[in-house]
Amino acid sequence: MAAALSIAAEALSERRRLRVRGAVQGVGFRPFVHRLALRYELSGFVLNDSDGVLIEVEGVRLDAFIGALEQEPPPLARIDSLEIATVPSTWRGGFEIRESIGGRTQTRIVPDAGVCSVCLEDLFDPSSRFHLYPLVTCTDCGPRFTIVRALPYDRARTAMATFPPCEACACDYADTTGRRFHAETIACPACGPSLSHPIETIAEALAKGRIVALKGIGGFHLMCDARNETAVAELRRRKRRDAKPFAVMVANPASVDQIAVPSAAEHALMALSARPVVLLRRREGLAPSVAPRLDRLGVMLPYAPVHHLVFHAMARGSVEPLSHSAAQPTVLVATSANLGGEPLIIDDEDARRQLAGVADLTVTHDRQIVVRTDDSVMAVIAGAPAYLRRARGFVPEPIELKGDGPPALGAGGLLKATVTVVRGREAFVSQHIGDLRNAATISFYEETARRLLETLDVRPEAIGCDLHPDFPSTRFAARLAQGHGARLVQVQHHVAHIAAVAAEHRLTGPVLGVALDGHGLGADGGAWGGELVQLDGADWVRLGHLAPLPLPGGDRAAREPWRMGVAALTALGRADEAARWFADIPLAVDVAHLCLTPAGVSTTTSMGRLFDAAAALLGVCPYQSYEAQAAMELQALVRTPRVLPDGYRLAAGVLDFRPLLATLPELRSDPVLGAELFHGVVVQGLTAWIAEAASRRHLKQVALGGGCLMNAVLAEGLSAALRDRGLEPWLPRAAPANDGGLSLGQAALARIHAGHAVAS
Repeated sequence: MAAALSIAAEALSERRRLRVRGAVQGVGFRPFVHRLALRYELSGFVLNDSDGVLIEVEGVRLDAFIGALEQEPPPLARIDSLEIATVPSTWRGGFEIRESIGGRTQTRIVPDAGVCSVCLEDLFDPSSRFHLYPLVTCTDCGPRFTIVRALPYDRARTAMATFPPCEACACDYADTTGRRFHAETIACPACGPSLSHPIETIAEALAKGRIVALKGIGGFHLMCDARNETAVAELRRRKRRDAKPFAVMVANPASVDQIAVPSAAEHALMALSARPVVLLRRREGLAPSVAPRLDRLGVMLPYAPVHHLVFHAMARGSVEPLSHSAAQPTVLVATSANLGGEPLIIDDEDARRQLAGVADLTVTHDRQIVVRTDDSVMAVIAGAPAYLRRARGFVPEPIELKGDGPPALGAGGLLKATVTVVRGREAFVSQHIGDLRNAATISFYEETARRLLETLDVRPEAIGCDLHPDFPSTRFAARLAQGHGARLVQVQHHVAHIAAVAAEHRLTGPVLGVALDGHGLGADGGAWGGELVQLDGADWVRLGHLAPLPLPGGDRAAREPWRMGVAALTALGRADEAARWFADIPLAVDVAHLCLTPAGVSTTTSMGRLFDAAAALLGVCPYQSYEAQAAMELQALVRTPRVLPDGYRLAAGVLDFRPLLATLPELRSDPVLGAELFHGVVVQGLTAWIAEAASRRHLKQVALGGGCLMNAVLAEGLSAALRDRGLEPWLPRAAPANDGGLSLGQAALARIHAGHAVAS
């Protein structure tokens, strides 16, 4: 009877070949296919190759199999395309997972994912062999991008290659019914990597106010008790980080509400498997030094098993066993372990050596970090998620562009550097690299670019870079272009900002663009930063800009906002007031005189420097110890933006906020009112400026870019006001608004230039 049924099935069966492309390696896709094949009684095979996943299935219920394949993929998988072809029958019975096949890479690595809920159950289940194992993973969670050396994704090509599985792990790996079936990262206490110190030692050190360097996924954190002012202040002293805010980590979602006021959208953002740091409106209760003079706090949930174990250990005595749904009082500072602007530390020996004077305890594990990747930082702006830093958990997930094009690379800028590689219609933006101001970061930058090209198997035909000739990224782009015989395309800084927004939203036709940031080299050699541009493909024209202000001291003005305050006074014809409003700064009078000297100082149209001027005039922040400190402290004062009847002037495309600046010195006694007037009038003036140009140019789409758009008050107010005028504002969503998004815009424009060259 069985033989007869088998013969009947063979007679009715068909065989189909399925090519699956997308994020389908390292996510448990082959085991998933195997389970589906068994469910629908199909024979055949599945394997990883350079294009993604190749499947051949034969049997009667093929349509049901294909439907389930599309509708029930693993949590970390993303199917971009599914190609189906009928092939000759080779009925043999059985279904197998075959060895991977190499070749020219067309697939991609998936991002790292926070520990899943089922692994958490294993972690705290005394009957599980993974009980309290700090590196537990499965096919649905754990490190991917940060431990992969090459594609196709197999254990031998990851940092787990040096940990042969024990008999129990090998059984789990072969168990077709389990979620660790073909889990390349599978390991347990008997065979896997281990921590250098017991969890209890870590928890005890943190409870006593010590500073701990803890290796996680993608790098090390420096951690301490966020409620202990002595500990936080000492971390600042040792790390030489005067005021830049620290991110904090809490035990679970229920604990967030104790320290912040998250919206439903912010709660959802925190709960993503990527586990980003999310900016939330803060409550009182943490050490003042965690985020001095700011109203928002960067908060994240645990994403590595070791984090959960630390919180569990610290809760003992007050809650036993630890409830994952109940709020826990422990809050930990969790800041990147890097020093002096250098890259994130990933090597165990480097950590012990470089952090010896910072951490009281350095905790490592022997699973190597192949690719350093910092925490992602996000916020909900104008009702939707936006990146402030795009890294762990999201990289290297691509951004889909409109249509295919030649392969290209965007080299980024000087600050918050990233690299973007475009393959087909996919733009792969690298993880946040940092500021290219030291040799170590430049080396990391070049390593990242080469690794991205190699992993994606791309030879760029065009390379986009900034206009500034002295940026390390520009020099690297020139060398790379020469080496690949590629076209070098120099892209004006603010045009790149606008092009990035247009690219991610796949905007077509002419677009009105507004770029608001701190600084970028203009096409005329000047310091731009408040620009109104029309962009049409690769062609652009500058339609307007902010009224220039003196820029005394050049780059020093960005570190010393009082200089921009003095510059504003001189622009108002009130240079003689510099001594009054900046009495505690002896240089203020000399700088005022310098601003009045013909050709004595350069000028800038920067919105970032306008924010600095306002903060200085209000007495909020005369000196900055980190980028955008003055603007962030000014924003923190705002509750309800206000307007003035004549706070700005608009003529011939030039937007002049001097009337607004003139009111600010007298409001030093009420900086809240001053900050609210400043934000309200800036939104009011920008709206009128953009609407006038849109009407004149018959445009509706407005791309808003540049680091100032990370200011939620500005971005939300401007977006709403433009919509009220019947316009369509577009904010950066898939890449940061700041210079972290430059490489995307450069790559998009370089690709257009390369396409034109081919066409001609």
